[in-house]
Amino acid sequence: MNRTERTVDVLVVGAGPAGLALAARLAQAGAGRVEVLEREDEAGGMPRHLHHGGFGRPPRPWTRGPEYARRAAQAALAAGAAVRTGVSATGWAGPLALETTGPAGPERITARAVVLATGARERPRSARLVPGSRPQGVLTTGELLQSVHRFGLPVGRRAVVVGAEPVARHAVGTLRRAGTDVVAMVTEHPRAAAVPGVPLLTATTVGELRGRGRLTGVLVRHRDGRSGLLACDTVVFTGDWIPDHELARRGGVPLDPGTRGPGVDASFRTAQPGVFAVGNALHGIESAATAAAEGAAAAAPVLAHLAGAPWPEPGPPLEVRAPLVWVTPNRVTGTAGRPLLLRSGEALTAPVVTVRQDGRLLWRRRAVGRLSPSRSLRVPSVWTTRVDPAGGPVVLAIG
Repeated sequence: MNRTERTVDVLVVGAGPAGLALAARLAQAGAGRVEVLEREDEAGGMPRHLHHGGFGRPPRPWTRGPEYARRAAQAALAAGAAVRTGVSATGWAGPLALETTGPAGPERITARAVVLATGARERPRSARLVPGSRPQGVLTTGELLQSVHRFGLPVGRRAVVVGAEPVARHAVGTLRRAGTDVVAMVTEHPRAAAVPGVPLLTATTVGELRGRGRLTGVLVRHRDGRSGLLACDTVVFTGDWIPDHELARRGGVPLDPGTRGPGVDASFRTAQPGVFAVGNALHGIESAATAAAEGAAAAAPVLAHLAGAPWPEPGPPLEVRAPLVWVTPNRVTGTAGRPLLLRSGEALTAPVVTVRQDGRLLWRRRAVGRLSPSRSLRVPSVWTTRVDPAGGPVVLAIG
């Protein structure tokens, strides 16, 4: 089959909240041909499968995920962006050229700017190194949502949910609406918010899956050495989200070791000139509102690039120290105009966050409230004016 070659001004890969918000802003600003590629059959990203309310900015209790996704797609189309579904970006043909395949056959699309808005994915059971057989009834959150909401399939009678973050609580609600009894939530963290009526096992991990043909139970182990078997026919692994970074990796875009997404500066620029990254492709799971806000904010630097603004040299990297696990943006190439997102691997109450470069204190402040492994802390960016562009890494730490 012959390959078609085309040229666009901006090519956005991923039609989730971030990609659609960016495309709408760029098209409204007259950025030229703005094209969004989506490998799924519908645009909108993960919110298409989330039937609870609370979407929008500010969160609107009455707006459910599918409606939010439809509105986002409609806004991009109304602004003049082209949204093409069922099209996958399979690789790179150059620094700003992508090989794609879809209903129209193979294409090579060259752009003046490429934006990676590929979102996040859950690591499956195999990636979490949980031993045991491979019975039916083992799901990720995404598989659960699609089974119930998209295909209307029965899930099971008794389920265990592995995780206790907000996504896990939504999984519990989905299971209950499907008529499944949730026998327990299991989390490795020592503290977590419980769901009324569901036993919560903290400081506990899943040690093994039991059953042939269909799951019959999960073996759990507490941190103090105790173990037990939970009888169930379904287990849902939630919360272990990582950026969908395969396309970035194939294109040689450097990844940040903390987020495991493309490393970017405060203007969403990667180390590859002309390539930007936004939304959950940067940091795993954040709310749809956060991802959409990042997409909208990226419009200005993309427009500046199209207008001929020079691509900066990589500035000092941003690093974190345990128990912090990641920060984004990951590089400092100038004054940041937006807060940074900071994530901890442990629950902390009112921690003191410090920022240092080469031993020099740039900023110090006590965070308000609790820092949670499932929720990011927004760190003001006022201290970025004090960063030495020729200095060493900028380190964020607790204490």
